Amino acid sequence: MHFGSLVAAVGSFADARAAGGEWLVRMEDLDRPRTVPGAADDILRGLDAFGLHWDASVWYQTGRTEAYVTALERLSAAGLVYACGCTRREIQLGGRPGPEGPIYPGTCRRGLPAGRAPRSLRLRADGSEIGFVDRVHGPQQQDVARAVGDFVLRRADGFYAYQLAVVVDDAAQGITDVVRGADLLLSTPRQIRLQRHLGLPQPTYAHLPLALDASGRKLSKSLAALPVERSDPLPALLAAWRFLGQCPPPEPPGDVAAFWAWAVHAWDVTRIPSCITHPAVEAAER
Repeated sequence: MHFGSLVAAVGSFADARAAGGEWLVRMEDLDRPRTVPGAADDILRGLDAFGLHWDASVWYQTGRTEAYVTALERLSAAGLVYACGCTRREIQLGGRPGPEGPIYPGTCRRGLPAGRAPRSLRLRADGSEIGFVDRVHGPQQQDVARAVGDFVLRRADGFYAYQLAVVVDDAAQGITDVVRGADLLLSTPRQIRLQRHLGLPQPTYAHLPLALDASGRKLSKSLAALPVERSDPLPALLAAWRFLGQCPPPEPPGDVAAFWAWAVHAWDVTRIPSCITHPAVEAAER
């Protein structure tokens, strides 16, 4: 668990506890080729060290395939899904630029070209603009078809896409409030579109700023960001709290339990910086 993931955990935990709600942990381990053995257990030990105690059994998406199959079948029966034979390279060459990469040009929308085999399954992104109010960033509006295009529900390697899985699991777990990193802000309209197609409730959303390293890059596992020190958790915990714009404790807490006993009552979502990215270095050094 690096500093960026600690920020997301601290923000979501504080928000749930301040509202008198439950805090649930879900391992979104759909990308099996990239799953590192033992990593999930290590993450859970890290959360525990920072006093981030979950309120129900941990869910693992690798054990949820049947639910995703059922959801995909419902979407297919409604005529909303089609097979796509395009490679990533072909989409890069044929798609116009979008906020998250090339926008799928609709090559297979009316059927697979002659001689092409199906690779992925896509959702038809037609429909009106999706609007929602983010608790940090305010009103959001997106035309999914123009901004993203028809998006993948089942990948070419047979694994289910994140967008479908989180929508199904949020509903199954009774999630009312989603608090997560701002790198997923642009994904939210796709998820709302799926919620509406599947007749599922729409949670409220709050997207936290992303922690940047000294070079201005988002902290992530792919950049081998250094893990936070859990043998001495208070410094990183206080840095994450500052990063989220929260007022500091009136006096230094003696331990993690003392910090959370104070922090739950001090949490103020309106103080979270309404920016997409924020330097982690500044928060750690103050």
